[in-house]
Amino acid sequence: MNQVYDVVIIGAGPAGLAAGLYAGRSKLKTLIIEKGQPGGQIATTHEVANYPGSIHFDGKTETSGPELIKRMVEQADEFNCERVRDNVQDIVVEDGLKVIKCKNNEYTAKTVILAPGAQPKKLRIPGEAPLTGKGVSYCATCDADFFEDLEVFVVGGSYSAVEEAMYLAKFARKVTMVVMLEDYDNIGMAVDKLKEFDNIEAMFNTQITAIEGDGMVERMKLINNKTNEEWVYEADEDEGMFGIFIFIGFDPNTEPFKNIVELDEWGYIKTDENMMTNVPGVYAAGDVRPKLLRQVVTAVSDGAIAATAALKFIEEMDH
Repeated sequence: MNQVYDVVIIGAGPAGLAAGLYAGRSKLKTLIIEKGQPGGQIATTHEVANYPGSIHFDGKTETSGPELIKRMVEQADEFNCERVRDNVQDIVVEDGLKVIKCKNNEYTAKTVILAPGAQPKKLRIPGEAPLTGKGVSYCATCDADFFEDLEVFVVGGSYSAVEEAMYLAKFARKVTMVVMLEDYDNIGMAVDKLKEFDNIEAMFNTQITAIEGDGMVERMKLINNKTNEEWVYEADEDEGMFGIFIFIGFDPNTEPFKNIVELDEWGYIKTDENMMTNVPGVYAAGDVRPKLLRQVVTAVSDGAIAATAALKFIEEMDH
């Protein structure tokens, strides 16, 4: 048999890295599996202003997403967490142990913590997929500089969408928010911040129905869902293109686990307050859980709880 890990953590975002830190510090033999770069969504965030300790007492923001993740990775490494890059495809429970079957290898563990995060929801309209990366984006901090002095549209009315719009407004000539509802969705104090930007506008009760272009976004079709009025927006003739940034929520990355653990109707993994799923010794942490708030602060809390619960499970298992 391959070596048996005490804990295998799937995902190296804030939840997975916090779980690794707590597990490693508890002297558990720990492995973190991540299919891409560590960090999850926070790795693309230009500043982290709502994580305790991320702002200096003088009010200056000190921490970016990549900086925060870099520190988390270093902490996990310091406490002897092993890390591999692989793509998890299935988990099988055999004689109480969990066999994690990946694209490149198999790993065996006494406990598993599922922290694969979530990915941006798609509009699922014609033209969205083929023009992704060619004007359609889901990450302002990744792609804002490509739209310097161009026009961009931000789809969504949440606090996150408004934040992304304000970031884009520093680069784009004009930002128009395309909001399906009659108003923004509970954005609080961000309303006042929005007023500071004279290049941000909003279209409410509006949806994009198709995106078109020859190799780049050149036009889109829209509809007013209250009046049913339809129209086409064309890129400025001199600019030849515009950007569409989509921020309408996230889908949990739970496809490989849907036949292993119990999911809710939206595909999130159900857990108890100790992050335990319906499978003994299998936990979930971070954005894959049903929760009111999906932020770094709640993700790391989940990870810490899951690792602590896994430690107790192993102690009982070994005795």
